[in-house]
Amino acid sequence: MNIPKSYDQVDQWKSVMFLYKSALSAINTKIEILNNEFVHVYNYNPIEHVKSRLKTPESIVKKLKSDGREVSIENMIEYLNDIAGIRIICSFTSDIYQIADMIAKQSDVTVLNIKDYIKYPKPNGYKSYHMVVTIPIYLTDGPVETKVEIQIRTVAMDFWASLEHKLYYKYEATPRIIWRRSLRPAPTWWICWTRRCTH
Repeated sequence: MNIPKSYDQVDQWKSVMFLYKSALSAINTKIEILNNEFVHVYNYNPIEHVKSRLKTPESIVKKLKSDGREVSIENMIEYLNDIAGIRIICSFTSDIYQIADMIAKQSDVTVLNIKDYIKYPKPNGYKSYHMVVTIPIYLTDGPVETKVEIQIRTVAMDFWASLEHKLYYKYEATPRIIWRRSLRPAPTWWICWTRRCTH
């Protein structure tokens, strides 16, 4: 991502966030078209809903500091992959890999890295499929490759991730072992529902 050095910090910030916002719009449009095509061809809608967001300035600063990096626009562009984020919620696990494959096959989408937390869940039980991609944003001076993180998960996985996140902040001032224990004994109904909704 090339931002003119002649810009002052405010102009650079506005230009960068404009690119990330445009990248979100571009990826959202692609997802909507792919989903509509799937409905048209197979009479089946694999996507329940899509959420998108831009990281706030506060979150960007916090993330850079927690990574031990100087807070700068250059470091933000280079080291943060989730400034622009999209979450795709599906019904079944099989839909996740199909959607990921369709996105990766787009000619102007470049996949930078993949983290498959479905095959390799986190210790806290978190499951999701993460892709970091770039997409060109066409400006008057030419295309600018811009990063977007795409998370794809089922409804059940999204519920679990939301619950885990809320518990983390609820017990933020308490030793981590306490809120870990609150997640550990998954009740039978949850196990059955998760298996039914993720396969």
